[in-house]
Amino acid sequence: MSRDESTEVDPLASAAFGGPQWSPRVAASREEMGTLWRKCGVDSESAALRAVLLHRPGRELDSIENPDAVQMLATIDAELARQQHASMAQAYRDAGVSVHLVDPESTPPPNLVFVADLMFMTPEGAIVGRPASTVRAGEERFVARRLAELGIPILRTVHGRGTFEGADAAWLDAKTVLLATGLRTNTEGANQVASTLRELGVDVEVVGLPHGAMHLMGVLRFADPKLAIAWPGRVPWAAVDALKARGYEVLFLPSEVSPGMALNFVTLGPRSILMPADNPITQAFYEQAGIQVRSVRINELIKAAGGVACMTGVIERG
Repeated sequence: MSRDESTEVDPLASAAFGGPQWSPRVAASREEMGTLWRKCGVDSESAALRAVLLHRPGRELDSIENPDAVQMLATIDAELARQQHASMAQAYRDAGVSVHLVDPESTPPPNLVFVADLMFMTPEGAIVGRPASTVRAGEERFVARRLAELGIPILRTVHGRGTFEGADAAWLDAKTVLLATGLRTNTEGANQVASTLRELGVDVEVVGLPHGAMHLMGVLRFADPKLAIAWPGRVPWAAVDALKARGYEVLFLPSEVSPGMALNFVTLGPRSILMPADNPITQAFYEQAGIQVRSVRINELIKAAGGVACMTGVIERG
């Protein structure tokens, strides 16, 4: 008898072929969060914020000659922008939030700081976006790499002709997402995102943004499970209808909202927010509504056309 013949194993007895030692994977994806995968997940816009992903601006801001060509509003003092971003990251840490950084291995495009556009979190992992402009094309690679390194599942990457930026989606409740189409998210991208969400048992309400609105995030934010803050004249009528149908109180902001990105806040927990400083009228408006406000000065970063929420990829709430 040859050596090969003497060591033959009945395939049906081997675990590799489903034998007695085979160990089936029976846990659902959500049950593996915190064990096989990093603890993560989002199904609310106002539950306690646990972890975020930020990009600390680097050399990509140092040599911008034409701000408009890279979708920015004015020339930026790169060093001041970096200092203000560091202050924002510290504000999150001071609020008990874990801060993770993208830390790209090479110099990225100049808008990578707006991480919220590049991902949208679900209870089972991230949907990676596909930015709508050539200026931002490829930014999603940096965020996808970092999510994988952190052990966060990627459920889908928007592809083909689809465009989707994460700032165009928001959780109305644990079973419903509001998804906006417009300048940054097209119908194909929205359909891909909606398909993935429906696979998770989530209903999707699609609304169209008006001309002149960049993202849903810029016209509608959530302060607690039944309180939304909206920008009158910019927020879609259908979005307000969807909110009111679910029992939300919808407050409309004073006129200060635009220049200081006063609506571009991140909810730290129910009726607790981190917002851009230097918006005294809006801050007083929030406080009168019973919202606890922390603020951070980001006036230099606002010149890049985004605020606190735009710069914050939310990884975990709850």
